[in-house]
Amino acid sequence: MEPEKKTILMLGTFDSKGNEFQYLYEELLRRGVAVMTMDVGVFKPQGHFHVDITSEEVAESGGRLLKDIRARGDRGEAMKYMSLGARSIALSLQKKGIIQGIISMGGGGGTSVAATAMQGLPLGFPKVCISTLASGNTQEYVGTKDIVLFPSIVDICGINRFSRMIMSRAAGAVCGMVELDPIISQNDKPVIAISMFGNSTPCVEKCSKILNEKGFATVIFHATGSGGKAMEDFIVEGNCIACLDITTTEWADEICGGILSAGSTRLDGPGKAHIPHLIVPGCLDMVNFGTMDTVPEKYVIAERKFYNWNPMVTLMRTNEKENEILGKILAEKANESLSPVAFLFPLEGISILDGVNQPFCDWKTDKILFESIRKNVKEGIPIKSVEANLNDDLFAEAAVENLLELMNK
Repeated sequence: MEPEKKTILMLGTFDSKGNEFQYLYEELLRRGVAVMTMDVGVFKPQGHFHVDITSEEVAESGGRLLKDIRARGDRGEAMKYMSLGARSIALSLQKKGIIQGIISMGGGGGTSVAATAMQGLPLGFPKVCISTLASGNTQEYVGTKDIVLFPSIVDICGINRFSRMIMSRAAGAVCGMVELDPIISQNDKPVIAISMFGNSTPCVEKCSKILNEKGFATVIFHATGSGGKAMEDFIVEGNCIACLDITTTEWADEICGGILSAGSTRLDGPGKAHIPHLIVPGCLDMVNFGTMDTVPEKYVIAERKFYNWNPMVTLMRTNEKENEILGKILAEKANESLSPVAFLFPLEGISILDGVNQPFCDWKTDKILFESIRKNVKEGIPIKSVEANLNDDLFAEAAVENLLELMNK
């Protein structure tokens, strides 16, 4: 008995790139997979392959009738509703086990629609998009998911020896991804998410070691903006049982215009997922910029304290006013949570650079941060302090102990 074929969802604007998708369709079939097709174009599809999910169905799933989208003639609006519809349908197909991978291709518009759909799919699900934009700033397209953007090199317009080569290799890539599923260990441990930064690495490494010895697996996210967003999504999707938020530094970048902001929803994930959340104001003493010439002029004029972390990264010490604001934000985030939440303060520095005789050492300003949290947090949320630097073993041990207490509740 032959094994059941894996099914790849081929999504695209079949109206404008029907011939190109015809070639991709044939390349997928040539590799022995089944292909399901979804049309996200607004007009009549081209090509000679069967369309399984029509543009009418996609539009309706996105909240509009296709005839109304056509009548308005607004390209941006059309992309919005087709993106939403494609995302909803793709996720439904994945949850039902109907598809095992997804592939698409396009220029700016096609990539946008495909990426929106792919961002709705879980980590580990094979996602490949051939794109004219794959070599630029891809953050908006990849988001926090493992989307493989395959550079088209030439424009996706016509079939030639170069475009054939790229499409064929991309088809091979997604088919290779679905060929064998990852080996699932029967001994996988419960997962705890932890946020880390260069300035909090010793603390996180120690916490991870202790938790691993206690029978947990730790998944560590680098608090670089995209890392914080990825951790929030990872948590909301139900991938872990608790969050040890050692490094909340992205909020400093959010309020000061730094380059590593994770946005205004940072710290929301654990509450949405109803998991225990220990919040540490780790590395809130710093804002991240690129080289010194990228630092906003207002900070240079104000003669703020700067430190060159490496040739490409300039750190700015947060001041008293900023720490008061940060404390209020962290407290409000904790207040909104429906999960067990608590704070833990390191009284002898909130980063490596905030330690004794270090460039950012300013415990008076740290105290303003701590007091702002205490002032604004609602009654019943535990707050504890440790007479140690964030990166001392004593603090790491206390952090694990406090998290486990929350988990036991």
